[in-house]
Parts: sequence; structure tokens; C-alpha cells
Amino acid sequence: MKRYSRNEPNPDKAALAALGKTVLARIEANANFYRLPVEKADIFALGGFMNESECARMRELIDQVARPSKAFSQTYSSAYRTSYSGDVDPWDPFVQKIQRRFDDVLGIPGEYGETIQGQRYLPGQEFRAHCDWFHTDAEYWPTEAQRGGQRSWTAMVFLNQVEEGGLTDFKALGYSIQPTMGVLLAWNNATRAGATNKWTLHAATPVVKGEKYIITKWYRTRKWG
Repeated sequence: MKRYSRNEPNPDKAALAALGKTVLARIEANANFYRLPVEKADIFALGGFMNESECARMRELIDQVARPSKAFSQTYSSAYRTSYSGDVDPWDPFVQKIQRRFDDVLGIPGEYGETIQGQRYLPGQEFRAHCDWFHTDAEYWPTEAQRGGQRSWTAMVFLNQVEEGGLTDFKALGYSIQPTMGVLLAWNNATRAGATNKWTLHAATPVVKGEKYIITKWYRTRKWG
């Protein structure tokens, strides 16, 4: 098993660059993907990734596992992430079908993917600005380095229409996305050179009216777990 030194600022750089290139080619070969009009990050949307009945079923599963969310870093305040979240059962046949769909559309080996996490936001709830990639100088990094390494791509699906609020806001890029049921949003957490990309900073803005459901699947640079 590979071991990392804390003196390595980006030990997964080569793997991030290689995987980024592979997935980018896969996405660009699919005419149904839409590239967001931003220059400093590779972010794409795909409509109809899940249909209405699939979204409804996933919302039911999220309601079964949702608990107050925790931010990955223990330094975050309790108000940093105020939604409810939980991992859906990876052995559920329906969940496995959606997992395979993620893998196929992005062209990433399934074993690189973390378990799908569901999130539910009620009025006033949010997830403040953050990046999905790991800080390699953080206390959690040695553990994450040995169970899959750096996060490469993020894949997220909106599961319902939100009455008001609940945007996915790429704050550093000045671009926000309104939740639309069934739409997949996917982005590379690294630059094409393999550096972790600070421009992927994003937030889930507070829901004003209604509720918001999403699922998120993060991919590592190698087998996760």
C-alpha cells in the first residue's frame, strides 16, 4: 500500500491529471452534456439523468437515512452545514442501478466511487462555501490517502424542483445553478495539470421555500475503501 509524506503537497497529481483527461474525453464525446460557460474549471450538466419516478424513489431512501450533516473537517462550526444527509444502502438494487449509471456516463471504474450520499435541505438550511477535494496537510489526510486518495470528480443529481433558493453556487466563478429535477452536475475537482482546483469552491445556498433533495457521488484517484 502506498504511503505518503506530509512534505508532498499534491501526491496524487499524476493520477488526477490522467483521470481528468479520461473523463473529459468521455463527456465531450456525449453530445447531451452541456459545458458550463466558465473558464477556470471543467463543469458539466446533463439533463434527464434520472427520471421523475427514480427521483421520487431516491428521495424516499434519503428520508430513511437522513441525519444532521457533518462537514468533513472537524474545524467547521456547527452552522457551516445545516442540512440532513446520509449514505443510501449501496447494496439496494435500485441504488446499484444508479451507481452503475454514474460510472458509465463518466467512464470511471465503479470501485473508485464512494457510496452515494443523499442530502435534504429544509427552509433556512445550507452548506457554506467549500471544496470537495482534501487538504493534504489536514489531520484526516493520512487516513484518506490510504483509502482511495484524493477526490477527483464530483457527480451530483438534483432530485426535485425547489420553490425558492437552494442554488448550487460556484462562488469563485460567479456562476450559480438552479436545481432542476433529474439533472446531473459533474465537475473535475482538479485542474487539467492535476492540481487541486480552488476555483471549484461552491456552496448550497439556503433554501427559502420548499425543500431540496440531491445525491452526490465522489470519485477518488483509485479504489475507494
